[in-house]
Amino acid sequence: MKKERNWSVLLGAAFLMATSAVGPGFLTQTTVFTQALAASFGFVILLSILLDIGVQLNVWRIIAVSEKRAQDIANSVLPGLGLFIAILIVIGGLAFNIGNVGGAGLGFNALFGISPKAGAVITAIISIAIFLVKEAGKLMDRFAQLMGGILIVLMVYVAISSAPPVGEAVSKSFWPEHIDVMAIVTLVGGTVGGYITFAGGHRLLDAGIKGKAAIPEVTRGAVSGITIASIIRIFLFLATLGVLSQGLKLNPDNPPASVFQLAAGDIGYKLFGVVMAAAAITSVIGSAYTSVSFVKSFSKRIEKYENWIIIAFITISTLVFLTIGQPVTLLILAGALNGLILPITLGTMLIAAYKKKIVGDYKHPTWLTIFGGVVVVIMAVLGVYTLVTQMAKLWQGIL
Repeated sequence: MKKERNWSVLLGAAFLMATSAVGPGFLTQTTVFTQALAASFGFVILLSILLDIGVQLNVWRIIAVSEKRAQDIANSVLPGLGLFIAILIVIGGLAFNIGNVGGAGLGFNALFGISPKAGAVITAIISIAIFLVKEAGKLMDRFAQLMGGILIVLMVYVAISSAPPVGEAVSKSFWPEHIDVMAIVTLVGGTVGGYITFAGGHRLLDAGIKGKAAIPEVTRGAVSGITIASIIRIFLFLATLGVLSQGLKLNPDNPPASVFQLAAGDIGYKLFGVVMAAAAITSVIGSAYTSVSFVKSFSKRIEKYENWIIIAFITISTLVFLTIGQPVTLLILAGALNGLILPITLGTMLIAAYKKKIVGDYKHPTWLTIFGGVVVVIMAVLGVYTLVTQMAKLWQGIL
């Protein structure tokens, strides 16, 4: 019975991580990069999957063996660092949640023809309803699994409908004509950056799956999360490639929607509505849950009223979207900060892995440390570059 419960929680954590990653930005990035790189984008996906697995294995294992949340681990490494990371996570999570709410509104607009704002309100109601239930954690797991399953089925259907050149996609995934480093960094940051890195790890901790004995289960959960997100990305890549190989043009205003419509007609456009709504709602839930998990250990009152604070987080995101839309400046800054969150948090985790006061007698695999160190350096350099360039653009806009 315990094994069945643990597997259910593991699957829930994996789907929470995956569906948190698969939001409006994920769908748009995948179609836009496929348009730019064609079949060679397969190589970017393949490399990013390997990097994503390296990141998640490091983070989930260290959270499990330390039996602490990321912010508490960071404070043990350097007092005050946990609070700094928590602030970054919450700012980024709130900003992106505004985009997630807006994305869900667009999904409902495509599906039922209602206004995006009305769709945003429906999204908020569905998300809030989950956290009004006493067993919110279990319901969140089930909801993430259901939405993730719907996403996979619909992506497969649209990919088959577009008749992609699978042979070319496979060959160029290993021997690409073009390699785009920024695309790799964008995919890694979008799949395991910011709050997403910790969505599954914190969920397992809250469910009591922790300690050295849980490492095999945690490893399966981490790999499963990346696998689920990657399956969705691969089939969206194939669907887009199929449409482009037929000489069809994507609508630059909404590339993912045009992929679905061109691949499967009017039914495809309705399916896009389902995919966008499902992806965005699960991202709203994952962002709110994980962002609040970063502050609840700072106060017993926050922990006591966790679900109500999550509901407030969702409500604020929705109200901002309804009143001022998606604030471009905030989203740009949040995106730039998100590029820096991964190297800071992953770097902190790698240091923690070698501190006995945090992990006890646990021995972290050397290959995972090296793998994680490479990701830290790459993401730090390009994260700083992105932040500087975005700040320069904002400054020019102000002047």
